[in-house]
Amino acid sequence: MTRPSIPLAIEDISAFSRALAHQLRAAEAAPSHLSLMNMLARAGGFRNFQHLRADRLAEDRLTDAAPAPVPDPAPVDHRRIERTLTHFDENGRLVRWPSRRAMQVLCLWALWARLPAGQTWTERQVNERLNAWHLFGDAALLRRDLFETGLVTRQRDGSDYRRIEQAPPPEPRALIRLLAQRG
Repeated sequence: MTRPSIPLAIEDISAFSRALAHQLRAAEAAPSHLSLMNMLARAGGFRNFQHLRADRLAEDRLTDAAPAPVPDPAPVDHRRIERTLTHFDENGRLVRWPSRRAMQVLCLWALWARLPAGQTWTERQVNERLNAWHLFGDAALLRRDLFETGLVTRQRDGSDYRRIEQAPPPEPRALIRLLAQRG
């Protein structure tokens, strides 16, 4: 029989760590596995580990009857978004190309979001659009990177650029929303 996974959600990590530290200080020796599980459960607001386990198993039984919940989106690194925003001016134009690849990809998503869906452009038309959206004068870099990242398609001869329709991941979605407020 497999052991059930028993999640422990922590609302306030500060209060949790204080309660756990208090219990650890009261212990005379290193706590056993079961003692440590009981300490963690008590720090999380339960009487002991058995109380936590019973609560989670009851929750599982109740949710089995309910429709499956929508999974939480991937976590958003707000610090990365904040740092990436420094590469855009107050009008939402890209001022400089970031050196970090993760930020470059976020910037590419922001440019992708500005391309109208369902249209086809020549290389010159794409360059004109990109030149209006950045200030460092390298539309070719942006155009090639949009293609290599899988955000646009093009013919082998470099013609017929088209935006690939897809749902942006959570971080790019947050950046796109913040840039829309600027420009």
